[in-house]
Formats: sequence, C-alpha cells, structure tokens
Amino acid sequence: MKNIIYLLFLLLSFTAFSQEKSIQIEPMNWWVGMKNPNLQLVLRGENIKGAQVKSAKAGLKVLKIHHAESPNYLFVDVYIDKAAKSGEYPLQIVKDGKSLAIINYSLETRVSGSQNRESFSSKDVIYLITPDRFANGDKTNDAFPAMLEKDVDRSQLFARHGGDIQGIIDRLDYIKKMGYTAIWSMPLLENDQKVQSYHGYSITNHYKMDPRFGTNEKFKELCVEANKRGIKIISDIVLNHIGSGHYWMKDMPFKDWINYGTEFVSTNHRREIHQDPHRSQADKKGLVDGWFVPSMPDINQNNPYLAKYMIQNTIWWIEYAGLGGLRIDTYPYSEKSFSNAWTLAISNEYPRFNMVGEEWSLNPIIPSYWQKGKVNPDGFQSGLPSLMDFPLQNAIYEGLTEPESWNQGLVKLYSVLANDLVYPNPNNLVIFLDNHDMSRFFTQVKEDKDLFKIGLSLICTMRGIPQIYYGTEINFANPKSNEHGEIRGDFLGGWPSDVKNAVTGNQLSANEKNTQDFLASLLNWRKGNEAVTQGKLMHFAPVDGIYTYFRYTDKSKVMVIVNKNAHESQVNPRLYQEILPSNAKLKNVISGQISNLGEYIKVGPKSALIVEVN
Repeated sequence: MKNIIYLLFLLLSFTAFSQEKSIQIEPMNWWVGMKNPNLQLVLRGENIKGAQVKSAKAGLKVLKIHHAESPNYLFVDVYIDKAAKSGEYPLQIVKDGKSLAIINYSLETRVSGSQNRESFSSKDVIYLITPDRFANGDKTNDAFPAMLEKDVDRSQLFARHGGDIQGIIDRLDYIKKMGYTAIWSMPLLENDQKVQSYHGYSITNHYKMDPRFGTNEKFKELCVEANKRGIKIISDIVLNHIGSGHYWMKDMPFKDWINYGTEFVSTNHRREIHQDPHRSQADKKGLVDGWFVPSMPDINQNNPYLAKYMIQNTIWWIEYAGLGGLRIDTYPYSEKSFSNAWTLAISNEYPRFNMVGEEWSLNPIIPSYWQKGKVNPDGFQSGLPSLMDFPLQNAIYEGLTEPESWNQGLVKLYSVLANDLVYPNPNNLVIFLDNHDMSRFFTQVKEDKDLFKIGLSLICTMRGIPQIYYGTEINFANPKSNEHGEIRGDFLGGWPSDVKNAVTGNQLSANEKNTQDFLASLLNWRKGNEAVTQGKLMHFAPVDGIYTYFRYTDKSKVMVIVNKNAHESQVNPRLYQEILPSNAKLKNVISGQISNLGEYIKVGPKSALIVEVN
C-alpha cells in the first residue's frame, strides 16, 4: 500500500513540475544518523503562506508547519527516522488544492567518524588569514557585475583586493612547511555590501560562499586538501549580526527578526553586564540588542525560528565541509541563553569539537565566565570550550614595551598568568600577539626586532593554543596608521605582479627571511615537544628584567628565560632548583647546541633562551 501511495505521489510530482513555483529551501540537504533527529526546514517563495507540505516517503516525516508573518516563508518541522537511508525524499508543497512545487530533499550519508572528528587543541598552531588579502588564485572570480561592490582595487585600503579560496589552497604546502597545523580564515560567506565587503563579517547569505572567494564546493576542496596535509580548517562564525544587504532586511519572516527593525541603534559595548551583579536591565538590552555598526543589523536570537536557523546552519557547515573547529565573533554580544544553546547543540553532535569565542576584555574574570566548566556566582554554566586570551596578549605587549619596575614590565605577564586560577582550562585558551583587529605586533613593539622575537618565543612556548596572523613571519607592520585596511595588508607573492614573494623567498629582505626561518624552526620543533603542547606551567617572578618559566610533563621539560635587558645576563640556575636538576643538560632549541648546567646560564641581550632540559 505504501508503495502505491508513493507512486501516486511521484505521478503528482510530474504534474507539479510543469507549474513549479520557485521555492528555496534551507538547509539544502541534511544527513542520516545525526544525534538530533529533528530538523527545521525554511521554505522561501512568493506568497507561500498557507501552503501545506507533504511527504509520502517513509523516513522523513512532516510534524508541523509554522506560517510566518511574511507571506513568503514557511517553517516546517520534520523528523528523520533512525532507520532512514540516504537518498531523495520528495516534499510536495500544496496550496488551495494546487501543487506549487516538488522539492526532492536529499538526506546524505555522514563521513565515517564525523561525530568524533578531531578538533584543534594545544597541540596545534593556528594561522589566521584575511582571505581577500592573502592570495589571488583565481582571477576569473575577482568581479561580479551583479554584486553591489563590483571591482577589485588593491590601491584602496577598504576595497576588495581579489584574494580567494584557491589562493589559500595554492599555499597549503607553504603553510604546512612553516609548521602551522590549523587555519582560521575570516568569514568566507557572501557579503553583498556596497562597501567594505572584503572582511566577511556582514553576511548576506548563510548557506553560500561569496562567489568572489569561490563556491561551496571550492571551500569543501580547501578543507579536504588541508586535511590531507594535517591542517584543520577553523570557520569564523558570526552569530550576533548580519549584513544590511541580507535579503531578510527587505523581507523579514517575523517583525521581531531584527532588533529595532531597520533602525540603527548602537550597542553600548558594555560586555561586563553578563557578569556584573549590579547591572541594570537597560544596560543589558543596550548590549545585546544594539547594532554593532550601521551595516550590521543585530538579529533577535530570542525568536525561536531564528535561533534554530543559526544552530542548524553551523551544524550544516561542519558536516558539509568537514570543519575542524569554530571561532565565534563578538561572542558576548549575543543573548546568553541563545549562545549557550548554540554551543551545547554543536557539542551534542560533535562531543570533541573545539570552539573559541571572542571576548575582548583585559580582565581575566570576564572571559573566564564563558569557559566550559566554570561555575559562576550567578549559577550560569557555559558550554563554550575556549576563549581568545586578550588579557595575555595585552600583558605580553606591556611586558615587553614598558620600563621595568615593581609594577611594570615583565611583571604584567607574570601577574596575568597568576590569574589562570579563574579559568577551568587555561591550556585551551587561544593565545596570540595580534590579530585582524589590532596593530601588528611588529608595530606594537615599534619594529624592535629583538622584542619581536621574544614575543614569538613566548607565544610558541606559553600555555594555550598559539594563533599567528598571516605575514607575521615576514615582519608585517602597519607604520602609517592603525586602520584595519592597512593592518590587513596583502601577503607578499599572493598576486602575479608582486615582486616580493613570501612562499618562494624571492626578494625578501634579510630581516624578513630571518624571522621566517626563526618562526618555522620554532613551530616545527613545537609539534614534537610534549612539554610545550601538553605540559604544565611553572614560572618564577621577574627580577631585574629576567623572567623564567618551565613547561613540563613527566617525560619532557622545557625552560624559557626572557632577558629584557640591553646587555647579556648571567642567570643563577639555583634559583630554579625545585624544577631544574643540578646535573641537567640543556639543548638550545634554535642552535641545537647541548651544554651542561654550570654556575650560571648566559642569556643574550634582549632575547629569549629556549632549551630542552634533559
């Protein structure tokens, strides 16, 4: 009987196709074998309100249809049976007794091991890329006349420059050779905006790569090719807002879809309200409901349909592309209940999956509030595994650039690490010297090559997951301004007309090549050192411009001595006798030289000595 019904359903389908209405469906497909068998389908088409959706094939069951306030949307709850097989599942859309369309919905087979996929961890080093400024691998996708920002112009800081996904693929071997094991690219989804569409944070289509970067298939190719080289792809997720050019802004499914409708009301940026025991509700609303900037409307995550849409969209990309992690933009600007539901939904499907949130606060108490495992005074318990360690970044900057005194200089670094007690898992924080939103670290240290190398040494040996911004390996700076367009400069050799090339080394200066070689040595050494990738941290309070710390496990030990002084320093090893044996042998990580532990340890002027202790 079921077979007869199904044949009749298909017969109706052929009739419907002749009068098929243009209806889009999101997500475009799904997978059998997911933990959560429930799925929300969003149908978008002209005047489809009031339509019914029917499924006659066992395995995909329509549970309920929700009619939006806009006449052009349907929200359809479906259930995927545990016994469902991969294949096509026809859905018929019927209104007023007439078939509007047949959608052959695809349920696919998951890649083996998808649920327990490996994610980024402290064993990894992340390479942060601004894709538009990294490399132009396909000139045919530089411009699309139908898009609002039509052309490339490398002479303009805030115009598109033409970098794309193919450019990243072409440089995967270079990235691997340098020692990076993960790539975090700024968002690649469509940003059909009139100006400044290059950065990716004004999304106008959540299921489509920006064609100027490439296609969905090209992004999947990047993930596959990266994985072949032992490199994970971390996707940059924007949960708080969309681009003003998003089709939702012209046709919202519900009137409350966007906070303040189409009117720009700025956020107050008071991120501490989540932790503040004295907060007002007005300040809370000002943070989470306000828009980031006029071109980024703030979405209302209290709308249950929108919340489910965003959760499913993230899961779709993880499964479709085979992602190895997520970075979440402007994490505390979202509704707390939503952001937690989002993280828990991801973790439910992928228990080993790592996600790092952006919380740009310098007081460790603030970001620690969001880390998984923290029981907060207000009872809130987050599901977010990792945070960007802005307090440590600021401490490194101040520690290296301030004059030494009892409360300045290297003591800043020591003090911020002493605050690790507020984190459930400080080893899972993402640590960095700079990123796409702040001055280059080479600029921060006023292009002092020695301090710059100390910073690199710290970030490669400190607890946490190192993230390094593209171009850091060749001394990228922003000497003219702190404008984002300058900070996000074009990678050398990413365009055919470039004379200097970071990949081939052509025309690089001696200083650029020196930094590149130095960083590659550190990163590739780090891969195989258990103490640095997984070990504990013990540090000793800075004295006279000297700061020493150890990374260690039962099997491995590394000592790092930072000498901020302009002269060579002789450090007494007896200061560290509780962890440094008197008969230890020291192997210099950079030079490879092995020496016995003597009466003192020489550390060159303005340098960091990194040694393996045996």
